[in-house]
Amino acid sequence: MIKKIFRLNESWIKKVLKFKKPFFSYWFIANVTPNRLPYSRFAIFLSSKNVKTAVCRNYFRRLFYSECSNNIWVGNFDIVFVPKKWKIFDKNDKTIIFEFEKDIKFLFKKIFNK
Repeated sequence: MIKKIFRLNESWIKKVLKFKKPFFSYWFIANVTPNRLPYSRFAIFLSSKNVKTAVCRNYFRRLFYSECSNNIWVGNFDIVFVPKKWKIFDKNDKTIIFEFEKDIKFLFKKIFNK
C-alpha cells in the first residue's frame, strides 16, 4: 500500500475523469491529468461487475498500489485506472494476476515515456 497522499479521493477522481487524456491497453483505460505537485497520485475503480467478492477487490487494489509505488516520484500526474466492462478479475487464477501486473506496467511505460 502507498501513503494516502499518493492516492486520489473521490472529488479529485471526478476532476480527473472530467478533464482527462486517456491511455488505452487491453484491460484498462488510464485517465491522466497533470497536477502541480512534485509527485503522482493514483486511483483504480474496481466494481462488483469486474470483481465478484470484496476479498478479490481488495487483493487487486493492493496489487495495483504496490505497482504504483515504483512510479510515485517519476512524474506529476493524477491517474485513474478504469477496467473495461467485459473484464472479470479472479485472484485464484494466476494468469489473470500476471496479465493484470503486465497491463499496469505497460500503461505506466506509456504514460511516463520510460
